[in-house]
Amino acid sequence: MKRFHVHVAVQDLAASIRFYSSVFGTEPSVVKPDYAKWMLEDPRINFAISQRGAAAGVNHLGIQVDSAEELTALRERVAAADIQARDEIGANCCYAKSDKYWVTDPQGVAWETFHSLGSIPVFGAESASEASACCVPEAPVAFAPRSRSNARCG
Repeated sequence: MKRFHVHVAVQDLAASIRFYSSVFGTEPSVVKPDYAKWMLEDPRINFAISQRGAAAGVNHLGIQVDSAEELTALRERVAAADIQARDEIGANCCYAKSDKYWVTDPQGVAWETFHSLGSIPVFGAESASEASACCVPEAPVAFAPRSRSNARCG
């Protein structure tokens, strides 16, 4: 089953945790010094916020899947549509190890599709000395639309 993912960069983590906890009617399932996440069932969403120096606002959107097979199926769909993607197998990001790929939509919004494999102790690496700026890749993949002659209407 798929879960919609939204990651928002915030300026004030504590104020944002209070705000979103009120909006969602529940406390976050994960709280770290620079990050919080709500795994909601209604609506089914993985909503994360972080305070890591990025401009405040939507950092990226995505789809979280429950299995490697679902990830493969969605990745094949993107490949069949001739959309360029950046694969990251065994990526360490947002306190989790995941297999994922990234695409960028026509507006320039980064989209992450991922299958979480487990948790890690720091935001973007196995150890604090390896932590890097994640989650969005440094050079987002450019959207490459299909040509009109190859487009399928249906």
